[in-house]
Amino acid sequence: MTAHRTVTVAAVAVAATLLPATPVLAHGAPTDPVSRVFACSPEGASRATAPCRAAITANGAPFTAWDNLRVANVNGRDRQIVPDGRLCSGGLPAYKGLDLARSDWPSTRLTPGSSLTMAYSSTIPHTGTFKLFLTKQGYDPTEPLTWSDLPAQPFAQVTDPPLTDGAYRIRAKLPADRSGHHVLYTIWQNSSTTDTYYSCSDVVFPASAASGGAGPRGSSSSASSASGTTGKKDPSHPPRPSPSPSRPARSASPATGEPATSVPGTPAAATAPRPGDGPSLPLLAGGAGAFLLAGGAAVTLRRRRG
Repeated sequence: MTAHRTVTVAAVAVAATLLPATPVLAHGAPTDPVSRVFACSPEGASRATAPCRAAITANGAPFTAWDNLRVANVNGRDRQIVPDGRLCSGGLPAYKGLDLARSDWPSTRLTPGSSLTMAYSSTIPHTGTFKLFLTKQGYDPTEPLTWSDLPAQPFAQVTDPPLTDGAYRIRAKLPADRSGHHVLYTIWQNSSTTDTYYSCSDVVFPASAASGGAGPRGSSSSASSASGTTGKKDPSHPPRPSPSPSRPARSASPATGEPATSVPGTPAAATAPRPGDGPSLPLLAGGAGAFLLAGGAAVTLRRRRG
């Protein structure tokens, strides 16, 4: 009897190794500019800040599945499927804490009119289209985010970028007429699965001549509610005014004209980081220090599969 059982167990083990592997579904979310769901996840550097604690409390659970915020069978009907006030959660109850209307979410400082390379962390390559929206000037972060806060068309749209080193890198030119606190809203509609992914990345722009220095609803910039972080300076331009003068604003390529309404897809080979380049740093609210979220040893992203 013992010999029979041993042979049976061995046969099952051998058969299991010969079976085809179960397909792994794609998962992902932006890590630079940092999305709310990643910043507040167990792997995010901002999980202990006040807004993340509030989001986790409202959620009733931590954002362990930070790369799984997806809705099936949307088929481009985003504004019909995802309700107003629930854009950051994609309307999913498991992520409802991300919809809290507050101005101190972990944020990334950007420069109006500059070029942006978004790092969108993922597990395995999938086809699909990324659409990037930026809230209109006058957006109030203390009010729930609605579709009317976003332009009808994305300022950038990229189809089928390659997955390189665990992330899609999406290049775009930012609008030049923004200042203060905004939300960079990303929609990733898969074409190789039925899923559409949604994410909110909070960003802060310094005052600019184009905006007249006005923040939300004509007030001063909401960046004063968060501590500043910096990216790489552009030595060809002097620092722009920043709500946090001790940390200069991130500057990439300066604006050279009017903002484009759409940016075509760019192969990853053309968008690979140059030596010395790195991700922007999050602005951590509540006086917390700044942490690198990618491209360094401070945080190691754990790729989730399944």
